[in-house]
Amino acid sequence: MVSCDELVGVLFPYLSPVLVERVSLAGEAVHIVARTRDHSVSCPDCRTASRRVHSTYERCLSDGPVGGQPVLIRITVRRLYCENARCPRRTFVEQVDGLTVRYGRRTPVWCRVLEAVAVALAGRAGARFADVLHSVVSRTTLLRLLMALPDPTWTPPRVLGVDDFATCRGQHYGTVLINCETGQPLDLLPGRDAETLAVWLREHPGPEIICRDRAGAYADGARTGAPQAVQVTDPFHLWQNLATAVERCVRRHSACLKPPDADENGIVHISFADAQGTAKEMSPVEARVRERHRVVHALLDQGHGIREIARELHMGGNTVRRAARAEIPEQLLTGRHQPRRTQLDPYKPYVDERWAEDCTNSVRLHAELKELGYQGTYRILSHYLRPRRRRRIRTVGPEPPGVRQVTTWVMCHPDRLRDDERQQLRDILARCPELTAADRLVRAFAQILTTRSGQHVKDWITAARAEDLPGLHTFAHGLEKDWDAVIQGLTTHWNSGPVEGRVNHIKMIKRQMFGRAQLPLLRKRVLLTALRPPQSVTSNRPGDRPHENLA
Repeated sequence: MVSCDELVGVLFPYLSPVLVERVSLAGEAVHIVARTRDHSVSCPDCRTASRRVHSTYERCLSDGPVGGQPVLIRITVRRLYCENARCPRRTFVEQVDGLTVRYGRRTPVWCRVLEAVAVALAGRAGARFADVLHSVVSRTTLLRLLMALPDPTWTPPRVLGVDDFATCRGQHYGTVLINCETGQPLDLLPGRDAETLAVWLREHPGPEIICRDRAGAYADGARTGAPQAVQVTDPFHLWQNLATAVERCVRRHSACLKPPDADENGIVHISFADAQGTAKEMSPVEARVRERHRVVHALLDQGHGIREIARELHMGGNTVRRAARAEIPEQLLTGRHQPRRTQLDPYKPYVDERWAEDCTNSVRLHAELKELGYQGTYRILSHYLRPRRRRRIRTVGPEPPGVRQVTTWVMCHPDRLRDDERQQLRDILARCPELTAADRLVRAFAQILTTRSGQHVKDWITAARAEDLPGLHTFAHGLEKDWDAVIQGLTTHWNSGPVEGRVNHIKMIKRQMFGRAQLPLLRKRVLLTALRPPQSVTSNRPGDRPHENLA
């Protein structure tokens, strides 16, 4: 058997320095009544031991729940005199290590739990989760606990990753800095200009390699703040810039995207007969009706009667009669079993003759028939002409691919395209020599990215400038302006993949807080959120491995 004191000592080890007098269940909470032991306590200022009691009072501390019940600890503490006459403090209150802190209303253990909740969920969501843990705490208290936590310590990174993130998309941006070797976030800076990055680098010297995107501000900031560091351009951003250049080339030759038989809007018209020829095979119902019509008429030709045929085929008499009255199977399919005589019958030859003369306006035909003595309605004439109009309908074929779609096909690995997409791209390239050259240059650049053979970039730039592709000329000029960083990005394994992963983490935290967090709170949560570090410094994003998607 375990005694009550032993059970309390197991569940609440931080109560060992005090004397537990009573444990009771009052209402929906567990109440623990305790008092401090009679021993000397050191003054917090002069460290002089004292046992002279001034007074006592009771403190109420909340602790973590036990068995689904909140725990309240009522502890009686002493106020003591400081016996050092030269000490400016006359009285002080004793504190119990691991149980009480000055002005604290929660145990340190429970404070650490609430701090973890605040780091993971912040204010409102954290308050709702704390209510599930049987602890009533406001969102402002959680935010205060969170902001009071110290920033995590880190060693100066050897490989620094720099990228921007949006605090308000399209309007306000910040800069995130991480250690690319460990994936640990180091700091979040307001703004994304060169001076902000340069100031931070001067205050934290030591990076030997700086991984960044193609932004000129970060290039200038890194060059100013850490001139000794080697800058590396992210290969994914190089591929992204190439895609933008290819899109400009495709847009410049958008006329080649239309098929030769398309109209001025790029739409191919298909006649009704062609559309019927490309339609799917007949349905089982249609096949059954046609077979029934064939069998019934074959038996009628042999001299069998309606009733005899119905008994032989196990059909109803009316079903056999409808099939016998229909001259062709289409009358059964369209419901035209026995055409009834109409007032238009004497005038049908005239209508057929006028239709052959390409007079397809039914209103005009109705007026002409009125002059010839026709007394019927316009509806009868329209019903008679409806099948003829169907044969004249020209349906619209598939719309030609757009600029972005063709750009995606060019930038994608051929093995990842469907057969129809591959055929459409092949037809477009056959009609446009410029896009054929662009496709060839894209494959060559993907090969450079795949094999990290940056020494061939100069040859690629020369080949690009030899073609009539202004979009690729601009891209090549940008490569030459950032030449050293581009060569490092195409020859080393360092990239901005870990930084992009941290940016996704920042987006997750922003959405969790509904976009209402200011930069200090966002920075604190990003730095304190414990995420598993990446297994390697290389990224698994599709664009970071061009040989899988692009070459």
